[in-house]
Amino acid sequence: MGLLGELLMLPFAPVRGTGWVLRQVVAEAEKQYYDPAAIQAELRALEERLEAGEIDEAEFDRLEDSLLDRLEQKQKGMQGQ
Repeated sequence: MGLLGELLMLPFAPVRGTGWVLRQVVAEAEKQYYDPAAIQAELRALEERLEAGEIDEAEFDRLEDSLLDRLEQKQKGMQGQ
């Protein structure tokens, strides 16, 4: 895009900048959400809640399955790269 095109698009710069920021925030959130270390820490905390009697076995199983699914999705994503 030439100089004229850049000048014409200048009023849209804040919108383009906001879009870039949102993409960066989403990328970082996904990185943290699928981080194996974070998932393992959540699994340990979940086990502690079970042992403390805060949750029952069924709730533990449901939450554990969810965390293991996240871990599996991360591993599948890494294999595809």
